[in-house]
Amino acid sequence: MELQERLDDVRSRVATAERKAGRPAGAAQLVAVSKTFDADFIRPVIAAGQRLFGENRVQESQSKWPALRAETPDIELHLIGPLQSNKAADAVALFDVIETVDREKIARALAAEMKLQGKAPRLYVQVNTGLEPQKAGIVPDETVAFVRLCREELGLTVEGLMCIPPADENPGPHFALLAKLARQCGLEKLSMGMSSDYEVAIGFGATSVRVGSAIFGSR
Repeated sequence: MELQERLDDVRSRVATAERKAGRPAGAAQLVAVSKTFDADFIRPVIAAGQRLFGENRVQESQSKWPALRAETPDIELHLIGPLQSNKAADAVALFDVIETVDREKIARALAAEMKLQGKAPRLYVQVNTGLEPQKAGIVPDETVAFVRLCREELGLTVEGLMCIPPADENPGPHFALLAKLARQCGLEKLSMGMSSDYEVAIGFGATSVRVGSAIFGSR
């Protein structure tokens, strides 16, 4: 399949999943994950009307997105990979949404940079729903307190929660847990679901799904 066909197929599947879940059209936004793909590969997807994109690495994003955004200013760029505190300044400068706030050090670095730069990218807290030692994210039991710290002590506006379920487990319970935690935090946004499980995620209330290989093909 060509890029346009794959994108159309994903869009159709998102719409079908929304209908099956009894949710309104457009309830789940599609974030096209363009990590490892260069600007020339991304341009046809932009030309097809896609405006939300996700990247894993700050440095890689700096090499391609300033030029792409100069061509198409209404692009919204999400950081969906782990963020190191020494990259906080670059992340605040470049991204519209940072989905991987997962510890106090990062939250404090972002708060300082946002004040310094006068910018306020929207923030999500990443939750390690599977308690995987190799994976970023705050543990579920500490999520409510961490969101409170971000809001009340650091003055950050947290928009939602994000998770990446373990690859070898049924994602449903992880999506349900994230939705429960979001309710406890008073948050409405849920970034969950990738190429293999985004339709399931929409059934559990995802407001954005992060789809890469189903659009761009294998890396």
